[in-house]
Amino acid sequence: MDTPLGVDMAMEDEYVSQSKLLQDFINICDIDKAWTVKSENGSQGMFLVSQPNLLTDKMRKFIVSAHISKGNTASVTFHWSLFPVEMTGVSTIVPSPSGLKLLVVRNPENNSPTKLEIWGQGQLEKEFQIPQSVHGSVYTDGWFEGISWNSEETNIAYVAEVPAAMKPIFTSSGYSKGGSNEKDCSSWKGQGEFEDDWGETYAGKRKPGIFVINLESGEVRDVKRISKSLSAGQVVWAPKAEGVEYLVYVGWPANRRKLGMKYYQARPCSLYSVKSPFSCETNEVEFKDEDFPIYNLTSSISSSFYPRFSPDGKYLVFISCKSAADSGVHWATNSLYRLDWPRDVKLKSSATIFCVIPVIMNSEEGSFPGLYCIDLLTHPWLSDGRTMILMSTWHSVDVILAINVLSGTVSRVSPTDSISSWSFLALDGDNILAVSSSPVDVPQIKYGHLVQKSIGRDSWNWLDIPSPISKCSETVEKSLSTLQCSIVKIPVKDVSDCKTKGSSQPYEAIFVSSKASNPLIVILHGGPHSVSVTSFTKTSAFLSSLGFNLLIVNYRGSLGFGEEALQSLPGKVGSQDVNDVIVAIDHVIDLGLASPSKMAVIGISHGGFLTTHLIGQAPDRFAAAAARNPVCNLALMIGTTDIPDWCYVISYGSAWKDNYTEAPSMEHLSLFHSKSPISHISKVKTPTLFLLGAQDLRVPATNGLQYARALKENGVDCKIIVFPNDVHSIKNPHSDFESFLNVGVWFKKYCT
Repeated sequence: MDTPLGVDMAMEDEYVSQSKLLQDFINICDIDKAWTVKSENGSQGMFLVSQPNLLTDKMRKFIVSAHISKGNTASVTFHWSLFPVEMTGVSTIVPSPSGLKLLVVRNPENNSPTKLEIWGQGQLEKEFQIPQSVHGSVYTDGWFEGISWNSEETNIAYVAEVPAAMKPIFTSSGYSKGGSNEKDCSSWKGQGEFEDDWGETYAGKRKPGIFVINLESGEVRDVKRISKSLSAGQVVWAPKAEGVEYLVYVGWPANRRKLGMKYYQARPCSLYSVKSPFSCETNEVEFKDEDFPIYNLTSSISSSFYPRFSPDGKYLVFISCKSAADSGVHWATNSLYRLDWPRDVKLKSSATIFCVIPVIMNSEEGSFPGLYCIDLLTHPWLSDGRTMILMSTWHSVDVILAINVLSGTVSRVSPTDSISSWSFLALDGDNILAVSSSPVDVPQIKYGHLVQKSIGRDSWNWLDIPSPISKCSETVEKSLSTLQCSIVKIPVKDVSDCKTKGSSQPYEAIFVSSKASNPLIVILHGGPHSVSVTSFTKTSAFLSSLGFNLLIVNYRGSLGFGEEALQSLPGKVGSQDVNDVIVAIDHVIDLGLASPSKMAVIGISHGGFLTTHLIGQAPDRFAAAAARNPVCNLALMIGTTDIPDWCYVISYGSAWKDNYTEAPSMEHLSLFHSKSPISHISKVKTPTLFLLGAQDLRVPATNGLQYARALKENGVDCKIIVFPNDVHSIKNPHSDFESFLNVGVWFKKYCT
């Protein structure tokens, strides 16, 4: 019998047993979104749930509904529907403001029309097929994405790919004048000039533009006069006044080239406003510029996104990542702004902007560390019209915050006495639907009541909501019941080297264990300006269940700890972050929480950068390593990545702008090499597993392949798995499963 490619036959029984356990963890459902709608005797909740389908290599999406009936502040009951409804072929859904209609978007997989469906409470009411000549797929990426019903529920504004540009046409006679997008058996279409896209996960996607559909006529109009150098997204309707409807959207300029957008809040952007294209009776007339002026509402701020109007329409609030846009780091501490919306709709580009939440440079123990906002719900407002509910990161924990956008008061809504992380799903009146989880607890739905209002601090009561969504196998329950989780504060070792107060303050690590004698896996997040939080992660829980302790390190530079700590890392990568990880390991060993023998390390992206640095700089400490799309050689990456500016920022720090170029010099390349793990490769002896996505535009697979081949040349045991259809995150169900099955077997082989 032939041996399967890449399977160590001595570990075949381990593959069998681990694959069964991993499948139990992978099958746990994720709650992606939720909505509530008022109904008789309570409200109706809809939960969008996802679950990997390993047979089809796709994510299965379905809706689970519940009737929510409330007694008093200590009583709420969810009456769950008997069965979920699978959303086959659905790209996204968006309920109308009244909750009486539902937009269903079905994006095509080829050049077919995009389908927009309007559902009522009992049936499909309307269906529209939008041809490619009008626009391509609707953006549902979570960043450019913006789908907004107007208040009268007659028009929907949304973001979609602009129509494809005409390509040159050739026939047997040569070049055909005029060009075309139509297919013709007697001709063929050329490529034309190369067009930039926004990099990782946006390969082949055309520029996003703003479109509005009238639900009565089915007519679709685009928002004209948006600059060709501008990509538009996150569109919302402004309050209607004096019979005029305006749209507010975010615009990202790309004058020279488009740089990678995914995982990158740093890209400069502004808020713009323009009249709805249906403000004119027909789309055929020639518009005069003065009839449809476009206003840049936030030209004085380098970053403005997630626009949200207050319920009364008096003000517009938005998030900014100005500190990232100005400094060049890919993500940083957010700020929150407000501008008063003119009731007479006499807009101007010089509107007064008020800072509600500034960038927090550093904070005292227990104090608000700053705003770190990954998303903002469409309707985040309590009934007072000035309190916004949102999710943020507070050190190593995701929390729910209430922010008064007039006074700037911030209060923590989720419990302060728990290390669990919380995700904000939806509002039910003034009550909050949320999900709570930890590394040792599967996601659990929670329902929050405001039970006491006081100056500066409100009191919330949280109820556990039994749910069919939260179910997991007995094997998973038994495994998780043996684990404990804690957050360990790690003192900075060389405080004298710290230039700011924030960079000298302790950072954190999440420690998951069953007993101290277990082998230790060190888990490192990417970014570097990202963060690992105390939420449930299927793959980490799987590794815990194999008998490993986990040390999940949030080294200085991570989100959630203030701007000074974050900005201390650029220019010091490969040294400060590496030392922080080593200090964290030594700290838990000194506390008696972990054993120094048989340690493993794993990381993705910049976490892979740290993984390969650690096995080179501390070659005797790790028995095994796994690197997922790792940054191994910045000198190689600079010419192939979608974020060449990132290479300069992390290497040069604040001096990056003075050095940045598309044609790096020998001096630049020498510095990049010295900062890279490959500069230490001669010292490596740790058996290492490489997991690479062939479609990765962020850290192309050549980076990991070069390093792995050099290890093999040096006689180091290593294994390479390349996933042909995966991008940077390696998240296709098949790839995710095979990745962590191999991680589990690899670590078992060398660490036990």
